[in-house]
Amino acid sequence: MTPFAWILGLFLPACGADGAGGLPVPQPMDMTRIVRPASPNTWLAGPAKMTPPPDMTIPPVAMPADALYQKAKAVFTKQPRTYVAADYPKYRQIHFVVRSEILNYPDLVTVEVDPDGPTHATMTIWSRSVYGHSDLGVNKARIEAWLATLKATDER
Repeated sequence: MTPFAWILGLFLPACGADGAGGLPVPQPMDMTRIVRPASPNTWLAGPAKMTPPPDMTIPPVAMPADALYQKAKAVFTKQPRTYVAADYPKYRQIHFVVRSEILNYPDLVTVEVDPDGPTHATMTIWSRSVYGHSDLGVNKARIEAWLATLKATDER
């Protein structure tokens, strides 16, 4: 943790913690009941017909849900400054805390995989900032990068 993050942690406690610490352990959530804040500091990606409507559509993947969940978990866990806050395999849902490099700001990312028939699956990713009104596009960029990395593992 940088000295800036330590000082910031005096005012914004979660910035003064390491890894997934400093925030409550997230419980399983119903991704069809997401209540979006009025602030522009979240990004939601998922199936085209999901409720609430996603900012970005993720088409179904030709892979069983359990396999896609394990693959996404393995790939997303390796992203920089990304920590597992809670993992609920029964629901194929995992919660991450992702921290900014210098100020250690925490963002929350929830990923859920659902079956779309026996051979396909859908994925929903909701990335949101803990602090601040705007995220300057960080949550959108994160989801795009994570999905590109996931897709690149198919091409190897």
